[in-house]
Amino acid sequence: MKRILLFIATNLAILLVLSITLRVLGIDRILDAEGGGLNYNSLLVFAAVIGFGGSLISLAMSKWSAKHMTGAIVIDIPSNATEGWLVETVRRQAKASGIGMPEIAIYDSPDVNAFATGMNRNEALVAVSTGLLQKMQQDEIEAVLAHEVSHIANGDMVTLALIQGVVNTFVIFLSRIIGHAVDRIVFKTEEEHGPAYMITSIIAEIMLGILASIIVMWFSRQREFRADAGSAKLVGRNKMIAALERLKQQYEPSHLPDKMAAFGISGRKSQIGRLFMSHPPLEERIAALREATH
Repeated sequence: MKRILLFIATNLAILLVLSITLRVLGIDRILDAEGGGLNYNSLLVFAAVIGFGGSLISLAMSKWSAKHMTGAIVIDIPSNATEGWLVETVRRQAKASGIGMPEIAIYDSPDVNAFATGMNRNEALVAVSTGLLQKMQQDEIEAVLAHEVSHIANGDMVTLALIQGVVNTFVIFLSRIIGHAVDRIVFKTEEEHGPAYMITSIIAEIMLGILASIIVMWFSRQREFRADAGSAKLVGRNKMIAALERLKQQYEPSHLPDKMAAFGISGRKSQIGRLFMSHPPLEERIAALREATH
């Protein structure tokens, strides 16, 4: 989940900066020549520039932002046996997956957590928490690393950025149409845009953004199954199942009812709540791996 939160947070911040910048520069003109109706072509271009711009810039910044937001320290030269093993394990898995050697980093957190990010599959980052190193067995850690390497090999971050870009575009496009309609119909503004346009557009953008995130979360859940399968191929299904079982023990619903960690660990969710989960429940992931053995 951490990689998703980092990406979305960066994406939202950049969207805000781009929106303000384009407005200051006067590039956000979306009214027709008469100033009364919308120029839909201009609006679509405006929405696409902000939508894809925010998503792609956040992808380009993903490694930098991940390191700074988690305090992850990259292993340049292994200083102990654990770091040496981490580097060699990822090196072996990256070679088997046909990707360049990722940067390996460790960040201080008691949570059992790991993530991979980066816009280039040959220059990515794999980070693990100190909690994961302390609470999992070596075979289980190996499976988690293979899961993250599979995310990189599958190009999941790039695909996520493109999907987020499409979602951003439609959210911005529709929110401006709603804001324009309210400004004209309810507040009877005849030329340019009144304050109601901006207020309504912002509210609509927030609400549509929440609904649109269902699409992004659905994709995120599907890619977890693919990454699990990739890990099983690299290190064996039993190791990946053991890693998920260990995570299930660490985040029992009775102890942490609302907790969600890197592998979609959570308590019991309502059907609506499940739509916003970035990762499938551990039981479903374990079942999918076991089903694949038959």
